[in-house]
Amino acid sequence: MTGRPIRHNWRGKSHVKTARSELPTVTVFALGGTIASTKSSQSEGGVTPQLGAAELIAAVPQLDEIAQLTAETFRQTPSGDLSFQDIVALAAAIEKAREDGASGTVVTQGTDTIEETSFALDLLLPPGRPVVVTGAMRNPTLAGADGPANLLSAVQVASSQAAAGLGVLVVLNDEIHTARFVRKTHTSSPATFRSITAGPIGWVTEGQVRVALAPTGPTPTLVVPQGKPPAVALLTMSLSCDSRLIDSLENLGYQGLVVEGFGGGHVPAQLVPALERLAARLPVVLASRTGSGETLQQTYGFPGSERDLLARGLIAAGFLDGLKARILLTFLLAEKRDVTTIRETFDNFNGRQPE
Repeated sequence: MTGRPIRHNWRGKSHVKTARSELPTVTVFALGGTIASTKSSQSEGGVTPQLGAAELIAAVPQLDEIAQLTAETFRQTPSGDLSFQDIVALAAAIEKAREDGASGTVVTQGTDTIEETSFALDLLLPPGRPVVVTGAMRNPTLAGADGPANLLSAVQVASSQAAAGLGVLVVLNDEIHTARFVRKTHTSSPATFRSITAGPIGWVTEGQVRVALAPTGPTPTLVVPQGKPPAVALLTMSLSCDSRLIDSLENLGYQGLVVEGFGGGHVPAQLVPALERLAARLPVVLASRTGSGETLQQTYGFPGSERDLLARGLIAAGFLDGLKARILLTFLLAEKRDVTTIRETFDNFNGRQPE
């Protein structure tokens, strides 16, 4: 056979090799985390975030065949040290990259808070050109480090038109997840990220991006002001817990509470009066500590059940777990939303019609 060489590109179609100037443009924002962690020459201890965006890209030469990349080291920190202010600033930087013509954006960071930061970005960014968050479970000093493979898949997804309009995505272990459902479920496994309630929406195989499912209903796009946001507490129910923390929240300066209840959204009966008092003054959102499924609304009727709590003014989180419900409530409070509007936003997000 003679003629010009044929290969498969990132969309999985046979084509003549694309000129570099015709490749999509992708901006990579690096925030630190395990994917960027290595040992310091001055330290004999564990690894710390030290590699910047350009170094992460240089470790994956295959990226040159996929996109024209712009590298920005936005932060260099463990992901547990990221703040709401960092994510608001990152959202603004991503929007600026979009305005400058970027076809897609990739964010690399530590995995500890990906399920929160990706959802926060999903609330702050309008749907459009792909935004993909990725990281690594094995740092570059270990055999089988997964950072390069995850970065490669993330850029492939961010370069794909199939990912446009789907909101912020999380890509690790060749799986594509939506920010609203993904959770970290294991302390060390490369397969730690799962969307237990809905499953992944797609995958990457041999450089081909497969999106098999699309999320229904738009995520609300919020405009969160700069500065420190209102404080929202997250309280997980446990056997025989009491109301002392609930009674103290308002005096400690908290402006809202998310309760992770048992099962479908239940608490010990002895906590009901304290929660009712607090819900009369602050928004209190009821989620489940199980991490999957959604908050019930009409099944159980005992004191402390979901029917009882919702009748006393608590707000159903629906399919949002406690971590994500806290982010949504924080941003709504930052926008100065009242309790009625907050309740409507949670209902609309979950596709529930007002009764």
